[in-house]
Amino acid sequence: MPQSDIAMLIETIALDMRSAPERGVLPTYIPPLADVDPDKFGIAVLEANGRMHLTGDANEPFSIQSISKVYALTMALETIGAPIWSRVRQEPSGNPFNSIMQLESERGIPRNPFINAGALVISDILLSHFGAADARRAFLAFVRSLVAKTSGVRYDESLARQEYETGFRNAALANDMRNFGNIQNLIPSVLRQYFHQCAITMTCRQLAESGRFLMMGGRVATETAQSVSARTTQTVLALMMLCGHYDGSGSFAVQVGLPGKSGVGGGILAIVPGIASIAVWSPGLNAQGNSLLGTAALTRLVHATGWSVFTPPRHEA
Repeated sequence: MPQSDIAMLIETIALDMRSAPERGVLPTYIPPLADVDPDKFGIAVLEANGRMHLTGDANEPFSIQSISKVYALTMALETIGAPIWSRVRQEPSGNPFNSIMQLESERGIPRNPFINAGALVISDILLSHFGAADARRAFLAFVRSLVAKTSGVRYDESLARQEYETGFRNAALANDMRNFGNIQNLIPSVLRQYFHQCAITMTCRQLAESGRFLMMGGRVATETAQSVSARTTQTVLALMMLCGHYDGSGSFAVQVGLPGKSGVGGGILAIVPGIASIAVWSPGLNAQGNSLLGTAALTRLVHATGWSVFTPPRHEA
């Protein structure tokens, strides 16, 4: 699709999303996110050739929340590799992202790294590898290495503290896994690592840039980042497709047809392998905790471009 067509397409989508009467529900269980303006909407499309297309509030920072699990999993795979899979599985959960019953019935082994229990295990792995003093610093450095301009890519310390103080369900998940021997570090340290990861702020532009290594099979564009292995990239993309939207992952695959990862801050990172990295932000959530209008916007974009991974390639006559 010509560059001008992509720019016009996302402008049209953003205009329609701004006037949409149904905007989803803000996550009241995280107080700072409940105060975000529900009318915010931004989208960024980074093409493989480096062209960036922006519209709406694409340059406004927001909390990426669970999208951070993509970077944490990538780091863990690049540092310790396959042993991860003895502690967390690779299967869709079919349950809410913070389910305790499923974790208990499966004896402390989370279904995948993108539900909260699985992400806590990944945080524990990073703590063990980097040490409590350096894990947080290493994580932020990795995320910053993936974007061209790091201004605004930071931990929101106030948000991280409030999530830690009110994250009782995540504490329950961590303690349950500790009971089964699947958390090895002190619970407060694991929770602080996890909540800081979730409290990173980025813009749609930066989020789209951060997905470039997934779009390009592990290759990065910045001088500060090392390439990621093709195997890690393939694994992360597969899990984004299967598990990136919790118990709404199947619906997202049908509607959008791209590997994607959502966050309760209203962001979604979606990857068109070899073609584009897309970031969209709209704070209101659907019943599964995914951005309502973000999903609608991606659906429109993919249908217009034919970017779904399930769409057969077009052959010239």
